[in-house]
Amino acid sequence: MRNLPHDDYIEAVTVALDTAGLPTEDVRTDDCETRGTYCYLNAVIEVNLQHTSHAEDWPHGLLLIWEWHSGIEAEHGEPDKGPVWQFAELKEDGSNEYPTELPVYGYASPAAVADAARKVISREIGAGHSFNYGRAKWDGGIIGDSWEQHAELDAACEAWGAEEAKE
Repeated sequence: MRNLPHDDYIEAVTVALDTAGLPTEDVRTDDCETRGTYCYLNAVIEVNLQHTSHAEDWPHGLLLIWEWHSGIEAEHGEPDKGPVWQFAELKEDGSNEYPTELPVYGYASPAAVADAARKVISREIGAGHSFNYGRAKWDGGIIGDSWEQHAELDAACEAWGAEEAKE
């Protein structure tokens, strides 16, 4: 198993979530391929709320999704270059709702991700309507700050993207 540029970052976010009383389960990092044309970095964190005070409102849990895109095909409708955090509610069958952008920086501090997740769980931040895919119902602006190691992470992601573009 090879190390990916975002492994340490996602581990730090996982620790922050667990410390905040938001127990993580099934944390995965990967490099993914889309339509056979380009790769992107991905992380999925499942927050299991079954044994918390939020179990009734979130019986199947919450997904936090982080992606870093190379921007290679942004002109064709693919995501812009850089990182983004999203969230989605899990359903009973293991699928999830349409992911909605989490109002944090792409390289948000782990504490900011935990704070934003708390706001999602309390329904202060909600998923957008189907005609407004990806937009959160939230007017509180960006939550928190960037991770203190964001410059190093960005450089590592850029280097990874340059290497992938060669292939």
